[in-house]
Amino acid sequence: MDINPLQQTKSIMNPQIKNNNTMSTPHEAQVSFKTWLNEAITNVNDTQVNSTVMTEKMARGEQVDLHDVMIASQKATVTLQTTTEIRNKAIEAYQEVMRMQV
Repeated sequence: MDINPLQQTKSIMNPQIKNNNTMSTPHEAQVSFKTWLNEAITNVNDTQVNSTVMTEKMARGEQVDLHDVMIASQKATVTLQTTTEIRNKAIEAYQEVMRMQV
C-alpha cells in the first residue's frame, strides 16, 4: 500500500471549508458569544463546586476515594487557571487595540 505524500499535503494545505451562505447579524453574533461565554463560566463554576463537594465529603469521613478528590481538585485548578489566562490575554489584546492610532 503506497501512500502518496503529495495527496496528503494537499488535504492539509486545503482543508474542507464549510460553505455557509448565511451571515449572522451583529446581534446574533453577540448572543452566540454571550451564550458560549456563559456556558464556559458555568463549566468552570461546576468544576469548582464539584471539587468543594468532594473535599467536604472526604473531610466528613464519607466513602470517597482520595484520588477522586485530588483529580477533582486538579481539574478545578486547571480550569480556573486557564480561564484566568484567557481573560488576561483578552485584556492585553483590548489594551493593544486601544493603543493603536486611528
